[in-house]
Amino acid sequence: MSTNIHSQSILILDFGSQYTQLIARRVREAGVYSEIFPWDIDEYQIKQFNPNGIILSGGPETVTTENTPRISEFIFNLGIPLLGICYGMQAMAQQLGGKVASSNKREFGYAELKILDECDIVSDIMSKCSSHFDVWMSHGDKVVELPNNFKCFASTDNASISGMFDADRKFY
Repeated sequence: MSTNIHSQSILILDFGSQYTQLIARRVREAGVYSEIFPWDIDEYQIKQFNPNGIILSGGPETVTTENTPRISEFIFNLGIPLLGICYGMQAMAQQLGGKVASSNKREFGYAELKILDECDIVSDIMSKCSSHFDVWMSHGDKVVELPNNFKCFASTDNASISGMFDADRKFY
């Protein structure tokens, strides 16, 4: 039995990002209840929370070395949407069979994000805005090879895979 009494709720798994609180605030401003838990929360607690989706935050680590935080495997089998931001995206890519590498050029600060392919996570934005967005980047690694069944939907000059999605599983 779920202890979550909200009709819509998002669980944010914190991998140490300095922006995790901001992510939660933005979700709440959209009218959706959210809570932040550490990245290594156990399966029972997640099932008790009964989220409609999970956001995997960024963080200071790299997935290119061993013994850094990883996404618990059971999360990929919950049947709910997943949104990986920065480290969260890189961990998802690597754990699902893609490849992440250290970048020759660290992206820190302004970047122009180009939407290359429409997917449901950006369709509402695309109907109201341009296909180019000013964004803030802060990372030294990048996804260089997509996992199976993923498509690239966004890029920057420094990272050709800046946004990816698996439409069937609703992983972004």
